[in-house]
Amino acid sequence: MQFYKGFHRACLCDCKPHLSSVRQLKRVGCPPAPGDKTRGQSGDRTEHWGQDQVPGPNDFVPRRQPATQLIEVRLDLALGPVPDVNGERMSTSINPGTPKGCERIAYAVGFRENATYSDVYGGGGAVVGLDCHLLRPVNQPSDTLIVFMHPVGGGMYLPMVRELAKQGHHVLWANSRYRGADYALIMEKVACDLGEAICDARDRLGYSNIVLAGWSGGGSLMMWYQALAEAGQGISDTAAGDAYTVAPERLPPANSIMMLAAHVSRHRIFTEWIDPSITDEARPEQRDRDLNLYDASNPNQPPYSKDFLATFSQAQIARNRRITAWVKEKLADIRASDSPFSEFAFTVHGTMADPRWLDPSIEPSDREPGVCYLGDPKIVNDGPVGLARFCTLRSWLSQWSYDDARCDAIASGSKISVPVLVVGNSADDACTPSHTNRLFEAVTHDRKRLHVVQGATHYYSGKGGKEHLAEASGVIGEFVADP
Repeated sequence: MQFYKGFHRACLCDCKPHLSSVRQLKRVGCPPAPGDKTRGQSGDRTEHWGQDQVPGPNDFVPRRQPATQLIEVRLDLALGPVPDVNGERMSTSINPGTPKGCERIAYAVGFRENATYSDVYGGGGAVVGLDCHLLRPVNQPSDTLIVFMHPVGGGMYLPMVRELAKQGHHVLWANSRYRGADYALIMEKVACDLGEAICDARDRLGYSNIVLAGWSGGGSLMMWYQALAEAGQGISDTAAGDAYTVAPERLPPANSIMMLAAHVSRHRIFTEWIDPSITDEARPEQRDRDLNLYDASNPNQPPYSKDFLATFSQAQIARNRRITAWVKEKLADIRASDSPFSEFAFTVHGTMADPRWLDPSIEPSDREPGVCYLGDPKIVNDGPVGLARFCTLRSWLSQWSYDDARCDAIASGSKISVPVLVVGNSADDACTPSHTNRLFEAVTHDRKRLHVVQGATHYYSGKGGKEHLAEASGVIGEFVADP
């Protein structure tokens, strides 16, 4: 993320934030941190910057307590500087994808981390930039903000996001640093990104009531984030065992959570989709006929027997664990080498083999048989677009490992105390009914609600889409007003 003029600088210490150009970045009344420009260890996070200049990509500022973070936010992307959340500025621009009567404000939340290498393209290595879109009705102040984030991002123009703004809500879609590319994604860093976006919305924009909205893969992220926030321990490492520190105050808890067309976790749904007919990762074209859903000679055909489904599921978990064992062995070899922070990229073939797509009698719903949310599952299974298709060792352990990944709505459900809304869609061709039910059942307190939109698909497309979207947004509106 490259930064340009027109930043709003929001320092979270007691100094006075001000507007400045990138050549005149100075803090008013804030002393420099001692020992600026010293090196830290991999995983340490920059907490404070020097008084007279922004550190370069390779400069590190040691952590101090209480931790502070300097946020740079680009606010001049089309609409000019953003006023206070209760400001009365009227937007005269007409922006495609923005509902009539609303404004879309694009900005970036930026912060620095000391890292051995960059796991995202661009940004100068240590610079993290979060692409954010704030949608809100013009001249309708609110202290409530609905915050969306998905691990891979890209939902700024989703029908639901636009509809909620149209209905009078202030809505933020904050992209994680991994927008559009999950091959090196670390879930612990995504949680950090969500915390930074919330801190900025709270401390700079003035929103006091934060409603987390987890769409699809964002559902488990929101549940896990809230569990981390309420635990108050921050983050100390990644699932791969690498040091990665996020202070508890940078993970502020939200006031409520919504899980919308969501699944229970990336690693669980991925394991439900992985093709167990691949028994040798080095020879993915060789497949076990009796486990290959797309082999016409397979004696197991829909409707599948209970015994076959049990065997199939066990084989899926076994394949996930085989890959994990190889990943750990490979990573151990790297760490024992003279370049312990190196990575290794690999391809995972066969990642869309869920019997539910071919057999509508499994978890009966209104979904269309023979298709998934990406199209023909047989094509998707080996196509270029698929979960975990391209991966790295550390990312596999944090995202996809059945036993090691931590971001899990099921495991987090008993650890949250705030109100929860679960909205499912009966014709969802990505997150089937069991995911909706498991999400609801995972929450152990009684301040929870469940609503299923009959006939709705994952993206509220197709016949009756507008009516389905209106129903879902209405339920959300009631929950936000009275959780």
